Amino acid sequence: MASYQPVTAVLRGLDVLAATSRLGGRATLAEIHRLTGLDKSTILRMLETLEHAGFVVRNDERRSYQVTGKTLQLSAGYDRHQAVGTIVAPALTAFRTAVGWPSDVALFDHDSMLVVETSREPGPMFLNRRPGYRAPVLGTSLGLAYVAHCSEGERGAVLSTAAADPAPWNDLARDRDAAERMFETIRHQGYATMSPGYGRQEYDGLIGSLGVPIMRDGRIYAAINTLFLLNALTVERAVATLLVPLQLTATRLAADLARHAAD
Repeated sequence: MASYQPVTAVLRGLDVLAATSRLGGRATLAEIHRLTGLDKSTILRMLETLEHAGFVVRNDERRSYQVTGKTLQLSAGYDRHQAVGTIVAPALTAFRTAVGWPSDVALFDHDSMLVVETSREPGPMFLNRRPGYRAPVLGTSLGLAYVAHCSEGERGAVLSTAAADPAPWNDLARDRDAAERMFETIRHQGYATMSPGYGRQEYDGLIGSLGVPIMRDGRIYAAINTLFLLNALTVERAVATLLVPLQLTATRLAADLARHAAD
C-alpha cells in the first residue's frame, strides 16, 4: 500500500512527456490533447516545465514539440528490452524476407506492450514505430495475444489497470465477461487482431495485424505480430497465408528466449 496519494501534477507531466515522445515530430498541442485527454492549458504548462528541464524542445516553425536526448537518461538503468531485442532480431529479419510483411516483438511492461524489436522499414508501413514504442495492451494484437495467454492473476491485474484508462479499446476491461469470451476466442483460433478503434486512430483503418504469443511450456515471454495492408490482404487471407509462418517464428523465438533465460 502506497504511503501517499499519487501527485497528480507529476502524473500529468509524465503523460505529456510520453505523448510527446510517441508523436515524434507531430507533437502539437492538439495531438497531445487527443492522446492524453488533458486540458490544453495544462498540457502547455507541462510542456513549458519539461522544456525548462531540458526534456523537450519547441519547434517554433512547426508549432510542435519533440523530446531531447536527455530523456534517454530516464531509461539508463533498464536494458532488458535491449537484450531481448538482440535475441529476436535475426528471426524477425528472416520472417520479413520469407513473407514480405513486417513484424514487431513486444514485452509486457506494467501497462503497455513495449516494442523491443521491429522489422518495419522507413516508408508507409514504418509509421514511427521503433524499439521503445509503448503499445496499448487491449488495442493491439500484440497485447491481446499476450493477455489471452498469461496467467489468470496477471490478466486480472492488466484488466484492472486498463479499466481506469478511458481509451475506447479499454471498454473491454470494463466488461469482464466480454473480455473472457474474447480471450477464449483468441486462444481457440490461435491469434489476435488489432482493435478496430485503435486501427482507425493509428492507421486510418488501412493496416491489419495478427498477433500470437511467444511461449514455451506454459510460460509466456512476449508476443509477436505481423502487419499488412488491408487493400492487399483481407484478414481472412492474412490468416491463411501468414499465421503458420508467424506461429513457427514465435516457437523459434520462445526456444531462443527460454535458452537465454536458463543461461
